[in-house]
Parts: sequence; C-alpha cells; structure tokens
Amino acid sequence: MNGHGAHAMLADATHDESAREHFVITLKERVASDVTPGTRLAFETRCAPQFAKQHGHEPANRVEVRRALSGDSYYHMASALKRTTQEMMWDGVGETVERQINALIKKAKPGKRPIGSLKLDPDIELPRYLTAVDIHCMPGNYTTDLADDDVFAGALYDRSVFLFVMGILGPYNDDVGHTLISYLKSEHPDFKPRRILDLGCAVGHSTLPYCDAFPDAEVHGIELGAPMLRYGHARAESLGKAVHFSQQNAEHTDFPDGHFDLVVSHILLHETSNKAAPKILKETRRLLSKDGISVHCEGAPWNRMSAYNASLLDWDTHYNAEPYIGKLHDLDPVEMMADAGFDRANYFEKFVPSLSISAMFGDLLKEGNNGIDGTWWFFGSRR
Repeated sequence: MNGHGAHAMLADATHDESAREHFVITLKERVASDVTPGTRLAFETRCAPQFAKQHGHEPANRVEVRRALSGDSYYHMASALKRTTQEMMWDGVGETVERQINALIKKAKPGKRPIGSLKLDPDIELPRYLTAVDIHCMPGNYTTDLADDDVFAGALYDRSVFLFVMGILGPYNDDVGHTLISYLKSEHPDFKPRRILDLGCAVGHSTLPYCDAFPDAEVHGIELGAPMLRYGHARAESLGKAVHFSQQNAEHTDFPDGHFDLVVSHILLHETSNKAAPKILKETRRLLSKDGISVHCEGAPWNRMSAYNASLLDWDTHYNAEPYIGKLHDLDPVEMMADAGFDRANYFEKFVPSLSISAMFGDLLKEGNNGIDGTWWFFGSRR
C-alpha cells in the first residue's frame, strides 16, 4: 500500500487487491469532501426549519440535530455511502489477510531471543461491552480467534487503519503517540519515566514511539484481544522495538501499586462503556508512582463545538458500531478524574496539533479550514 510503513508482519497485497484498496480510499475521500458537506446544506435549508416549525425552536443539541436530519433523503444517502465504504474497506483487506493468514501466523511465532515479551491469558474474562459489538464494523472485533495462534484481527486492523484514516496518522499509524510524546516533552522537559504503560494498545501503533522517545524506560502495552497482541508483538520485534505486551483488562491489571511513572491511552476510552471508563481511570491512579503522570487522548469534547458538528461525530455512535462514544462525551472528565482519586488541582487538558496532520495540511489549518480538525484532546493528571 503506497505510503504505509513497511515491516515484516504487514500483509502483502496483489496488484488487484492494491487497486481495490486505492478505489476504496479514493471513494472515502470523495464522500468526505464532496458528499458529506451537502448534509449541512440539507440541514440548514430543510431540516432545521422543519424541526423549528414542528417544535417551536431550532435544534439545540446533537440529539435534536440528528432527529431533524433523520427523515431527510440526502442524509440517508450520505450515511449509506459512509457506512458502505467502511464495510468495503474491511471486506477488501480481510480477503488480503485471509489469503496469507497461515504464513502470517507462522511469521508471528516468537523468536528464540525476543527483545520484548508477550504474555497471554487464556482464562481472561472479556467484557461484554467489547464482545457484544464489532467496534467500527471490524468483523470479529479485536478478540476473535479464528485459528490456533491467530493474528487475523491484528493484521486486518493494521492494514485497514491506514485506509480508514486515509493515511493522515503517518506511515506507521503512530501519530497519536508521537504527538502525545511531543506534548509531554514540551510541558515536562525534565520528565524521565522509568516504566511506561499504554492502556488498550491494540497492535502497538502508538506504543512503539515511546521506545525511541524514552530509550531508558521499560515500555508495556496491555490489550484484551489475543490476536492483536500476537501480531503487535511480532510487529514490534520486526521493527526492533522492545515492548512488553500482556493480555489484560485496563479496569483491573495485575501490576503492583505505583509501578509506572507514565500511564497513557490513545483513543481508548470511547471504545469502553461509561461504566468501564471511570474504572480504568481509577486503575490508572493506582498504577501511578508518586509524581507520575497519566495522559489520555481522545477527539475534541463535543460540548466545545456546535450542535451540528457534534452530530456529525455522533454519527459513529449510531451508524458505525461505536455505541459508547456518545456516552463518553456526556461524562465530565474533571469529575471522572476526581472520582478516580486524582487531585482536582492537578487536572490538566489541552488541545494539541497533530504532528502528522499539521505536516500534511498545515496551510489549510492555518486558514481555519473547518473540514480538517488537526488537533488531539489530551487530558490527565499528575499524581
């Protein structure tokens, strides 16, 4: 795939498979740039006036915006195209990975002298919020094993994410990690963590940058899906990064109290339930050493944007198998952190420009193009 960072575990695509991927990414770009903006016109000229006539006021929040749009044929068409391109992406890459899955499983077998480690728990209890839905329509989600020592979910995720975000997270899909590290080094230039934990690390896209940024630190990543971890470990080894992967639930890990100086998550919380997210933050507090730092990354909070823009993001809650994202944005992060045991005085949050997106679209971002967000929302606390 043009632009996708090469490594030994990345599934190869034939000419025809690559052509299909390029078709999907081009179609996704066209839907995003030419079709989706028409929804605003439909909302402003038809849906909002009809809603106001019926209810006596303009749509005041994302729920009312969605309700106003729900009967509009253009909105149905745009939504169907977005959902269809998502399914086309998973289907296409899935066939590529399935064709070579046996070779990938063999390639992922741990070497004789690994620089990192992999610890799986065959008896782990998987939470229903993860098993009950295929997050962002990914078939089988992160946890489904299709064979012994399976890596299908990891291989599918790695290749598909690049398509899903249309390459804007960088060749190794690691922009969030790099951006968070840049933020940390700017805000805490003397901070030198001994041990780092990445919660919900998936295949380690955002985990690996910490190996280079803090070369003296011990880097850990936890994840619930065994096929993601097998793949992620093999991927890290092939790239020469020493990461200790283990299959654990971020709500309750087996690490000792105060074991980590830095605990991070990269767009994890919106894929957990509104009951699980506070538990994860509480566990984060337990794991932090004295003066340790915890930082969590998500997209911009919806209460800081217009009702219409919030409704665009809330589309994923209802139509892209992201049922928890809306609930997360209804929670108060300050209260969650305080309830988890963090001192309110130590709470921080900041909108930080994405390093990769800024590099690709810097001029447009400077011009205030609302079609490109270009920032990550970091919030957290120092213990």
